[in-house]
Amino acid sequence: MSKDISYLRREFLPALPAPSSDKSAFGWIRKNLFATPLDGLMTIVFGAIILWFVLSVFDWLFISAVWSGDGRGACATLVQGGTQPDGWSGACWAYVGDWFTQFMVGSYPRDQLWRPILIALLFVGFLVPMLIPKVPYKGTNAVLLLVVLPILAYVLLLGGSFGLSHVETSLWGGLMVTLILSFVGIVVSLPFGIILALGRRSQMPIMKAACIGFIELVRGVPLITVLFMASVLLPLFLPPGDNIDKFLRALVGVSIFASAYMAEVIRGGLQAIPKGQYEGADSLGLNYGQKMVFIIMPQAIKLVIPGIVNTFIGMFKDTSLVSIINMYDLLGIVKASFGDARWITPVTPLTGLIFAGFVFWIFCFGMSRYSAFMERHLDTGHKH
Repeated sequence: MSKDISYLRREFLPALPAPSSDKSAFGWIRKNLFATPLDGLMTIVFGAIILWFVLSVFDWLFISAVWSGDGRGACATLVQGGTQPDGWSGACWAYVGDWFTQFMVGSYPRDQLWRPILIALLFVGFLVPMLIPKVPYKGTNAVLLLVVLPILAYVLLLGGSFGLSHVETSLWGGLMVTLILSFVGIVVSLPFGIILALGRRSQMPIMKAACIGFIELVRGVPLITVLFMASVLLPLFLPPGDNIDKFLRALVGVSIFASAYMAEVIRGGLQAIPKGQYEGADSLGLNYGQKMVFIIMPQAIKLVIPGIVNTFIGMFKDTSLVSIINMYDLLGIVKASFGDARWITPVTPLTGLIFAGFVFWIFCFGMSRYSAFMERHLDTGHKH
């Protein structure tokens, strides 16, 4: 009895042409935007809405914007043949240009602007080589950036010595205040955060309790409360006649607040290190300091680079809260400029806020991209 094998194929199917590649731009569009008739309809409708919105914003920001002028009338659209405003133009960048110096340095004396400009150039000159991994002499560069530059900035910006006129910190403002607060907060919070994280994981009860108490206390209140306490309550505990500069109080408040958050980020990295790393360091005969400096801490910091940068970005944006103690960073100066009678228009506040937001975005985006670059550069754990 023979078995039925009719289901078996007796001939091979003819070869089919190779499928079109989905890696091309046309293939990606067809697969992701026009896979079905409904997908195609939604793509066309929402694409048209997005295109209209983008073109409208571009027109308002650049094409219909006013780039020069010396008053609110420059941003007005006049009635044909008349002098009364019929409407308002796009963005009033003439107002930003008129207030630009104020946005950068606040009320710093205009005849002394060379001092903050020189500090800004030195900051860029020291920072850029520090951020490029292949540039040598990192130790010298770090000393220049973290030690020499702050001393020079203190002497030049504050004045009162070496023949320089004294400039009170109450006259400082704008982007200069934002950058100084952020730089000092970053430089101080990272080492103090490491110390607090190590203290919280310490086996010494008093040390551990003190670090936990400090971290939880500071993290339990908003930054605005820390700044208020540093500005208003701290002088009450000082002897009569003794006073601490208000800007210094803000620096201390921001640094304390950032250190507590940084400590928790670093602690997360320390907990992610396998126990074998500690045991391996102990087997080499390393003491506690050597083990942390050469083995544990480099690995922990590499693991939490995104968290560290996220803390830096948050701190950079939170500097706007110093307005609670009557100090004006970039956003504070922008908001104060809305009261200028020469530039009171419906488009002035929006233009100023867009300018401030763009400046903040540039710095935050730069920190984010550099963080991603360092993650790739330090990703030596797996070889492909």
